[in-house]
Amino acid sequence: MSLAARATRRRVLTVAATLAACATLGVALAAHSHEFTAALRSAPLGVLALVAALQLVALLARTEAWYVCVRATGSPVARRRLYRASSVGSVAVVVNGQIGLAARLAVLRRTCPRESPRIAALLAAELPIVATEAALAALFSFTLVGPLGLAWWWPLVAFAAMALVGAGLCKLARARPRGPWSGLAVLRSLDGRSRVIALVIVAVVAQIARNYLVLRSTGVAVSLLDSIAVLIAMVSLSQLPFGPSVGAAATVLILGAHGTAVVAAAGVLLTATGTAGALGFAAWGAGDWFADGRIKLPRRAPSRRSARSSALSIRTVLGALPARHRREIELAYFGGLNQSEMARWLYLPLALAPAPSI
Repeated sequence: MSLAARATRRRVLTVAATLAACATLGVALAAHSHEFTAALRSAPLGVLALVAALQLVALLARTEAWYVCVRATGSPVARRRLYRASSVGSVAVVVNGQIGLAARLAVLRRTCPRESPRIAALLAAELPIVATEAALAALFSFTLVGPLGLAWWWPLVAFAAMALVGAGLCKLARARPRGPWSGLAVLRSLDGRSRVIALVIVAVVAQIARNYLVLRSTGVAVSLLDSIAVLIAMVSLSQLPFGPSVGAAATVLILGAHGTAVVAAAGVLLTATGTAGALGFAAWGAGDWFADGRIKLPRRAPSRRSARSSALSIRTVLGALPARHRREIELAYFGGLNQSEMARWLYLPLALAPAPSI
């Protein structure tokens, strides 16, 4: 099977799985449509606007972390260009997390082929961010013990595994400063690691606040720990082809005991406000792209007085020379011309050119 056929097959399977997940969720909620609709209407518009703004904050913080990682490789890519590429990926991630990553990298490489690192290095530059997010998820994975029925020691194993992964990435960053692993350059310094961790924390806190506000606004009595568990579930499920149903699937998985219809409505609102924040980011990227495309260096219009200017320059230079030297130059350049022909070269353009406007 050719590569094109395999790519087509993967896209078809992704679309089919996404539609199947949405259809399954729709069938499960068909019997509770009234509760579902009531929960959707219970959320105030002001809260939803704030939640969409928090999504935008999370996207900007994560994009800045990506910028820090890419610049650490020595790439001179401009922040605005990288943010534009991230704005495209923020919309694609609604369908699937992997599609969003591929869209970001493809747009950055297409728009900045010389400034941006190669694809392998860009993929490596994602690892510090993903590892930080995974470490935070492992640290708070105890919130999943109750909802998913996990063993009590599972969070300890997860955190220890992520600690080993982090240490291994730092060691690899020092051992392989060039080539594909140059994307890990940010891990070589304490300042670089601290900036990435701080930015990822800002993004995660904004996401947790989103979950808490939406769940509370729909009448679900949740705590911050429940909101963290929902976030971990959403990030995990986003790697699967669930598409727009990720939010509802995550809230039902973690908080189904509070009422399937109500928590599913909260999940739908999370997806809708997340999409609104991503579209706002993408709208800025498109507007900035358009504005940057219109900023061009002014082209110098061809001068209509070029012949006149040339004639004036020649006459001025020749007139400032002594007669003997002027004659030598005239003989050197126009030796084969008689007086009438030389006048045609020097003075006829001056006569034919339009006079300067005053």
